[in-house]
Amino acid sequence: MPRIAFTQFRLLFFTLLALTCIGAQAAVPSGMLAGDDPSLAPMLDKTLPAVVNVVVTGKPRQMPDNPLFNDPFFRRFFDMPEQQQRRSRPKPSAAGSGVIVNADKGVVITNHHVVKDAEEIVVRLKDNREYDAKLVGDDPETDIAVLKIDADNLTDLPIADSDDLRVGDFVVAIGNPFGLRQTVTSGIVSGLGRHGLGNRYEDFIQTDASINPGNSGGALVNLDGELVGINSAILSRTGGNIGIGFAIPSNLVNSVYKQINEYGKVKRGRLGVVGQNLTPELAKAFGLDINQGAVIAQVLPDSPAADAGLKERDVITRVNGKKIDDFSELANAIGLKSPGQQVDITVLRNGEKREVEATLANAEDGDNASADAADGDDGDNNGSQSELAAGLDGARFGPVTDDNPLAGEVEGVAVTDVERGSPAARAGLRPGDVITSINREPVSKVSQLHDLAGPDTQQLLLHIRRGSGALFLLIR
Repeated sequence: MPRIAFTQFRLLFFTLLALTCIGAQAAVPSGMLAGDDPSLAPMLDKTLPAVVNVVVTGKPRQMPDNPLFNDPFFRRFFDMPEQQQRRSRPKPSAAGSGVIVNADKGVVITNHHVVKDAEEIVVRLKDNREYDAKLVGDDPETDIAVLKIDADNLTDLPIADSDDLRVGDFVVAIGNPFGLRQTVTSGIVSGLGRHGLGNRYEDFIQTDASINPGNSGGALVNLDGELVGINSAILSRTGGNIGIGFAIPSNLVNSVYKQINEYGKVKRGRLGVVGQNLTPELAKAFGLDINQGAVIAQVLPDSPAADAGLKERDVITRVNGKKIDDFSELANAIGLKSPGQQVDITVLRNGEKREVEATLANAEDGDNASADAADGDDGDNNGSQSELAAGLDGARFGPVTDDNPLAGEVEGVAVTDVERGSPAARAGLRPGDVITSINREPVSKVSQLHDLAGPDTQQLLLHIRRGSGALFLLIR
């Protein structure tokens, strides 16, 4: 490249870089990254005092008896006392992080797994003051615990609306990793709505801001210094950070905190449905033009769902106006509300949009009602497997007999046996399943099964009752 051309290219490059930086700074809170000395320090000066170190002392555990020590010859040979003395292991200690959310009342939020089985909890502040902490309450199903300390001159963090977060937003993680107090790392929001990390109710924020052991219970804040999440977990093969960390969103934290503060525990709402994710394949089988939602496979009797008029095959798409992409989101939306709360539910029924209202029951009450009795025993036999669709090969069918746990509870055709490795087994059928409908047509007799699932049938949408649950199974 000629020198003059290279010089012009270099000038153009730095001009574009300067313009890019100016544009980026415009979106950052005033004064934070502006000027000749960009820094997060002004925000952190206000934020750091609200993030604390949580030191936990566990309960002592008794050392197990060693059978060898109880042998008389062994004890005499080594001149040991006749009675073996049981020894206690030293009290194990662990350290994590916490966030002050109410300075006036000394309320600290941390993770349940940080304080689990704790005998003593000590909160250490940024200025090195230490206080014994009381466990107000915890919720293992969301991994949140609420502590309280008796202290003055505390700093708390304002709680932001985590629903406003977007992938790409800048965030800062604050905690005490590996015992290194008041450590700050930064990154972006890498993903939202993450599930499958082990908690029953999950809606994790994924971030590449470094989160390591000891960060648990610490703060994830936005550039305004507001709490957007509680750091909770990492995905790692070594125990160290690889750029995939997870935080519990502040809205979920706030909901759990308010209930623990009021009741000392979390009281969860119950809708009374069993269901599954709406997959593109199920959507096509249902004749729907959407690919996300929660399919109702079973409506429990005498439940809020039944009272509201919800039905099997309804697809829930929104709760209180918030989009529901899968059944996990529905479980979160319902389970994080209190009994007695009214929820507005948007469903698709046979392709038509409907709005229903339901008043949630208490999840602790469980399902104490059975389904209506029905006699599924019509005396039909299994018949030839060649008379059925290929996807059912290897399965045998019959009436719902008394030895089936669902006898007298549901009307349908029972799967009496499934050959290992057969097409029916690979499709997901199990012995004991009860098929209640095929391609949205009710079935109660084996003869109806043969009529609806003949050898020329290209696709089967089965509604199945399995134990206390239900599901839709698509077989092609």
